[in-house]
Amino acid sequence: MKILDYMERYGFEQLAIGTDRNAGLRAFIAIHDTTLGPACGGVRFWPFKSEEEAILDALMLARAMTYKSAAAGIHLGGGKALVIANPHTDKSEGLLRALGRFTDTLNGRFLITEDVGCEPRDLEHIAQETQHLVGLPVSMGGSGDSSVMTGYGVYVAMKSCAKEVWG
Repeated sequence: MKILDYMERYGFEQLAIGTDRNAGLRAFIAIHDTTLGPACGGVRFWPFKSEEEAILDALMLARAMTYKSAAAGIHLGGGKALVIANPHTDKSEGLLRALGRFTDTLNGRFLITEDVGCEPRDLEHIAQETQHLVGLPVSMGGSGDSSVMTGYGVYVAMKSCAKEVWG
C-alpha cells in the first residue's frame, strides 16, 4: 500500500510516528480531519504483525471517527492512536507516559482517550505528560469511562436496525 496516496485519496491531514526505545513505545497517531475541531480518538494497544497493518488500521479508524463525531453533532474531528504492543504484557507506566509525551507533541490537534487494550487507569499515567486527553476518571475531574456509553450506543443502534428490518 502506498500510504501517502491512501492519505491523499481519503483526505487525511497527518500521520505521526512516535518511538521511545527505553519505554518500548512504537506508535502511530492518524489525524483524518479537524474541520469541526481537534481530532479525538482512542488509543488501541495491539500486537500488530506489521507496521503497515498498524498504520492502515489507524487510518481507517481515524476516518471513521471523523464521521462518528460529525453524525453525533460534536465539534471534534477524527483521529486514532495505535501502539504496537501486547496490552496484557507490554504496558507499563513508562510506556504510557511516553505515549503521553508523544501525544503532547501534536499541541492539542489530537485528544487521546481509551480504546482496545487501554483502561481508564492508563489515562491517569498518560495525563502525567499531556493535558490533551478525555475520559479521565470522574474522581480526577474527567468524564469517566467512555466504554459504558459506547456499549449503550451499540445497543441503541442494534435496536434501531432491528425495528427498521423487522418492525
